[in-house]
Amino acid sequence: MTGPLAGIRVLDLSRVLAGPSATQLLGDLGAEVIKIEHPERGDDTRGWGPPYVETADDTPSDLSAYFCAANRNKRSVALDIAQPEGQRLARELAAVSDVVVENFKVGGLAKFGLAHDDLKDSLPALIYCSITGFGQTGPYRHAAGYDYTVQGMGGIMSLTGEPGGEPMKVGVAIADLMCGMYAATAILAALRHRDATGEGQHIDLGLLDTQVAWLANQGLNYLTTGTPPPRHGNEHPNIVPYKAMPCRDGHLIVAAGNDQQFRRLCAVLGHDELADDSRFATNRARVDNRAELYPVLEAAMREHDIDTWTDALTRHGVPCGPVNTLDRVFADPQVQHRGMRHTMAAPETETGQLDLLANPIGFSATPVSYRQPPPRLGEHTEAVLRDALGLDERALHRLRSDGVIRG
Repeated sequence: MTGPLAGIRVLDLSRVLAGPSATQLLGDLGAEVIKIEHPERGDDTRGWGPPYVETADDTPSDLSAYFCAANRNKRSVALDIAQPEGQRLARELAAVSDVVVENFKVGGLAKFGLAHDDLKDSLPALIYCSITGFGQTGPYRHAAGYDYTVQGMGGIMSLTGEPGGEPMKVGVAIADLMCGMYAATAILAALRHRDATGEGQHIDLGLLDTQVAWLANQGLNYLTTGTPPPRHGNEHPNIVPYKAMPCRDGHLIVAAGNDQQFRRLCAVLGHDELADDSRFATNRARVDNRAELYPVLEAAMREHDIDTWTDALTRHGVPCGPVNTLDRVFADPQVQHRGMRHTMAAPETETGQLDLLANPIGFSATPVSYRQPPPRLGEHTEAVLRDALGLDERALHRLRSDGVIRG
């Protein structure tokens, strides 16, 4: 094991995205992550395809691209916690773990004897993180929570989309991913507290809470004025010009964040007069008069292609960037230099390797490590039970025969 979390063991009882993205991050940082999955279905996202990673032996693949996005650096244990023997094994794994992460409905693990209340007295140093749609308390606590509905309920869809158009969700499950980031941060803080005091704790995270928390400046715009912010499409509510501009061959984002940058933009576009116009000379004035300014800027931008404008604006210190499709993203020299496409050896796949999104954290002393590609369902069941609990072959054979585990 390498990384700042080497020696930490995480028992992962979560599935889909919020919990798995949090535990993948912990795994990237060096933690040992044991992923408990239903012996037949596995994590729901194993079936969320196509596309799937093709297997070397042409057997049906349970590695969907979606699953692979959030499940590297984990060992899969196919364990039926609906059976008493499976519950006992899960509790024993919790007893030798530092962290438990789960995203069952509120109270859902109590029937298996795996809720926080079932473990806290016997395992006082355990950090137990619960991720639900709406948290452990409140009128919605028993309701199921999904990224899409939470994006709507939490306000981000009211801010996303064109003015006058329909509300628009973000193109990835951002409510799940941000909740996972909060979860990983909270777990790290709880580990620090445990190291200082010996005391574990229960972390209660809800998708809706975390969605509201990252409304950021737009949330404060509302709290400051009492007026819900409108949708601005690709425009910024507080900065002008800050927008995706149409060029001859696509769109270029121009983000002139102050008056000096705006003046330089006007010079590059051949419209120096705009910078001295009282309607546009300051950001406050430009925000008020954006409807008059943008048509002039856009007409100028349409005269050349993206690369021409990117080169010219960059040379003059005007922040800008192309709106890339994903093929252009992964061909970008900066993205390539930073290694954001990481290839792992994966012998069971058709090509013997697997391309994944890299972890973006750059440590100088404890680098992120990529030790285990996303696992096949139950790939590590017997190895984990041998290593962590000391089970012998006779015990494993009995568990297999009883349908408690799947190898």
